[in-house]
Amino acid sequence: MAHKTSKRSFFQRLLGKPITGAPADAGCWQLQDGMLSVDLGRAPELASPYGAINLEDTGLPARILVLRDGENRFHAFENACAHAGRQLDPVAGTETVCCCSLGKSLYYYNGHPVDRPDLGPIKVFPVTVDGESLTIDLG
Repeated sequence: MAHKTSKRSFFQRLLGKPITGAPADAGCWQLQDGMLSVDLGRAPELASPYGAINLEDTGLPARILVLRDGENRFHAFENACAHAGRQLDPVAGTETVCCCSLGKSLYYYNGHPVDRPDLGPIKVFPVTVDGESLTIDLG
């Protein structure tokens, strides 16, 4: 059975170009003692369902994908496919994220692969929301 994936051209997948970019406001997040805080008021990319941002910085232990699902819940993942290490993108209308490579590996929001158990899971981080503040435990 074919699963829905993010729409990408052959060349975008070949080059591993993700759809999800960095937040427009680079100051919308901060890291302190293994806790990543995102100011939702400064991250308009996360205001709508299936909105997402990719956080990448030398101070972070890894790239982090943060997304809002269709039920307005937030999720955070280490932004690396278990297959090739390429970045992930949310797949609108589903509860999955998809690798940006040719393999199109899909993972549920719980981190487990959709139909390729040989891949192993991707890392999922606990997320809490308090008003306009999103906190991700990277510990």
